[in-house]
Amino acid sequence: MDQARYRQLRAVLRGLLPYDAHAGGNGGYHIRSLYFDDLYQTAYRQKMAGVEVRKKYRVRIYNCAPGPIALECKHKNGAYIYKESVPLTAAEYTALCRGDCRFLLGKAQPMAARFFVESRAAVLRPRVIVAYDREAFVNDVGTVRITFDKDITAMDPGQDLFDPRAAGYHVLPPRADDPGSQVYRHPTGVYSNDLSCVFLRQDVGLQVLPVCRPGPAGPALNGAQQEVTGL
Repeated sequence: MDQARYRQLRAVLRGLLPYDAHAGGNGGYHIRSLYFDDLYQTAYRQKMAGVEVRKKYRVRIYNCAPGPIALECKHKNGAYIYKESVPLTAAEYTALCRGDCRFLLGKAQPMAARFFVESRAAVLRPRVIVAYDREAFVNDVGTVRITFDKDITAMDPGQDLFDPRAAGYHVLPPRADDPGSQVYRHPTGVYSNDLSCVFLRQDVGLQVLPVCRPGPAGPALNGAQQEVTGL
């Protein structure tokens, strides 16, 4: 949506709903995710093909802080989403980026062993960093969570995930109703995740999600949830 529509909706929501409990003084927080994919770009190809049942792996952090750090697997089955999470230390994250994930075999979460096996069998490697600011409103008496994702940028996977000054490219995922937008390709190749083929737009994304209470890793959504996106 454009900025005018965003400001209009935001003004209405601020009078009706409180901000997410994890929001800062400006009502939001910064999210960064490092996405993984295999040699055949399976996650990217399944996303672009609209495969109903698919998954993707990522490392997620908040506000460029050194913790918490979470290795996540996002499963999608039609309109429903389920997320698994494994907490990481800074040293474990560094090892993971080098391709050394043997430490995962010592983790209690079942997802850790699955990622280890898939990283070896399919050669999972970092593909792209996606960063954005999220402004979230929550209905405390219901199951509705409304989020605005703003200033969406894509970054080279070799950049420092924790560096707030790291350079990125302002982007949004492709829109079928806007074929005139320019397609962005990174000079080193096609990104291999949701933002692999992106349009250069200065817009704001809107998502409406049934609320899931945050787990110990921070404001990440856990459990099954239905997703309706305005992108």
